[in-house]
Amino acid sequence: MSKLSYYTEKGLRKLKEELNYFEHTKRPEISRAIADARDKGDLSENAEYHAAKEEQSLLEFKIIQLKNTVANARIIDESQLDQSKVLIRSIVKMKNLSLNKEMTYTLVADAEANLASGKISVKSPIGKGLLGKKAGDIAEITVPNGVMKLEILEISR
Repeated sequence: MSKLSYYTEKGLRKLKEELNYFEHTKRPEISRAIADARDKGDLSENAEYHAAKEEQSLLEFKIIQLKNTVANARIIDESQLDQSKVLIRSIVKMKNLSLNKEMTYTLVADAEANLASGKISVKSPIGKGLLGKKAGDIAEITVPNGVMKLEILEISR
């Protein structure tokens, strides 16, 4: 059974657009590629056919995952969230105490995570470790190379 995930309206819309693209654009493209490859003769030695079937299989798996994610998605009303502690959609300014380095991340749902743009999943080790903390708290987070201590400097939305 899947767990609920929380998204902004924009994030959920993006997921639905991606699902729509896969179902109504990509799926027919792959079906045509399979038909074209099938028309070329012996399927046992037809690399194009096997590659298209593999691509179809991966696409169908991705579609199932996205449908499941969309079905279990809920939109967040950010105005109802407690601004004093770290929750999903919080922008958290923190300091890594061992590196003496400040960083800022936004906590988002899995599908919206993108480290390059400063968005980390609430399900990641760091995301889980920050949830519920308040400004001034120190989060001790177990990561693959040990324990990371992060001081929460500021929380915003």
